Amino acid sequence: MDDLRAPPTVPGYVELHRTGELAHRVRRSLELLGPVCRVCPRRCRVDRLRDERSICHVGRRAIVASAFPHHGEEDPLRGRNGSGTIFLAGCNLRCVFCQNFDVSWQVGGVEASAEPLARLMLELQARGCHNINWVTPEHVVPQLLEALAIAADGGLRLPIVYNTSSYDAPESLELLDGVVDIYMPDFKLWTPERARRYLRRPDYPEVARRSIAEMHRQVGPLALDGHGLAIRGVLLRHLVMPGLLDETEAILRWVADELGPDTYLNLMGQYRPDGLVGGADYPEIARRPSRDELARAVATAFELGLRRLDAASLAAARFPAHR
Repeated sequence: MDDLRAPPTVPGYVELHRTGELAHRVRRSLELLGPVCRVCPRRCRVDRLRDERSICHVGRRAIVASAFPHHGEEDPLRGRNGSGTIFLAGCNLRCVFCQNFDVSWQVGGVEASAEPLARLMLELQARGCHNINWVTPEHVVPQLLEALAIAADGGLRLPIVYNTSSYDAPESLELLDGVVDIYMPDFKLWTPERARRYLRRPDYPEVARRSIAEMHRQVGPLALDGHGLAIRGVLLRHLVMPGLLDETEAILRWVADELGPDTYLNLMGQYRPDGLVGGADYPEIARRPSRDELARAVATAFELGLRRLDAASLAAARFPAHR
């Protein structure tokens, strides 16, 4: 399969910082925190500027669960030195199968103001990471922009990866236009009924479609440098779930029709019955996807003309790299 190649570029936020536009974005983003939070689609009636909290359990300051060079991300992100991941605690979804329950539901981590967050980014750059990877950022966009401005002033020059569930607010995505270099959305489910049951948000599919389309409008298909590292574009993830291949097919059809065949796709095979799954409430998803289900998901992608599949997708399905 052919990769799109592009020459090395300076991340967009560097120029925005030089002109003062990044500082303007920071000021606008902080207004989303209160008096009524508008950072994510939930529109919770709390003033996070006053450290009030709602479903995400995060107030004025972000909560960091961990930060380190991640060597388990997709090949275009991890390279040789790893993706500089910052795992943000809390979440605006309630996925019953959450594999990071202690971080997302129980909000395990340490509160960090803008300066410590900026230092984390600069430390990851100093360790040789190829990018800064914000994991679960949907509810802390203002805090991240605030820290990014400080980090850019301190010499940060790595691409920003926005690693999201796709449950994002249009106001937040507007502020990220020209700031984020690589969007990595996870399109989880297609139907409102299943989104209600498994994510507890029936509006998730509609929001995800709108959000991913906007991300693609901003940065286009994934572009790689001469070393195969991502420098700009969308890398789309989809977690293949047991018994839900109709959801997978619907999502892949939308991707093929709306985003096009150049979409870089990771059909993830690591679902396991975690979080609230495993008891009597969700027996239909209380198992791992079979090898056949993973192979059928990959085959569907190929049949729809989606051929830029991450190597991990093919390996998990034991699918040949070339057809």
